[in-house]
Parts: sequence; C-alpha cells; structure tokens
Amino acid sequence: MDKHFDDKKLTYDIIGCAMRVHTELGCGFQEVIYQRALEIELQEAGMEYRREFEMPIRYKGQFIGGRRVDFLISGISVELKALTQLEDVHLAQAMNYLEAYELKTGLLINFGAKKLQFHRLTNTHI
Repeated sequence: MDKHFDDKKLTYDIIGCAMRVHTELGCGFQEVIYQRALEIELQEAGMEYRREFEMPIRYKGQFIGGRRVDFLISGISVELKALTQLEDVHLAQAMNYLEAYELKTGLLINFGAKKLQFHRLTNTHI
C-alpha cells in the first residue's frame, strides 16, 4: 500500500478527532485542555500514539537539545495550539520540527479560533 495514502488517511482521522474536540469544547481553553481531550478522542478511535514525546534535535550529526512533540502518531508529528489566529511563524516552527525530527508528515492544529484550524505539513527533504 502507498505510504503517502496511509499518511493522508491517518491525518484525516486525526483531524476528525480534533474536530470532535473543538465541537464539544469550542475555543477559549488553554492548550493542555485540548491536548487532554484529544488524547481521549485518540484512545476512543483506537489510535496508537505518544503524548509529549521527547524528540532529539541534531546539528551536523550532534545532539544539541530536545523538544517535546505534542503527539507522535505512527510517525506523524501533531503540534497543537490554542491561539486566536495562527501566524506564519507557527507554520515555520512546525516545519522546522518535521525537518529536525526527520519525519515526513505533520499536522499543526489550532483550537483557539472560532473554527478549528489545521494544516497538513510535508517534509520535502525526505
């Protein structure tokens, strides 16, 4: 089966879980509240995930620090925000994480707006 198709299906399912959370809670809570609610949705959907998974960041092959990804779901990085509006810097940050983690696909999901915002991201360096 085509791996790209698998990523599309999985990101679709993750976004569906996020939509259920946003429909139930709306906007206005702190990010951690959405993170906990999304975890419940992922469990109910039977998805395997890691929450706040520590990922190493390397520069020229050397470890220079780490960053916790909100969720790592079958190799897909999921970053959550609870902002009134996403800005270009948030997209750039999420892309940098994909490159640093050497992952192909990621999601940036914002629960803070009146309507759920999400972006599928692809690391073209892989």
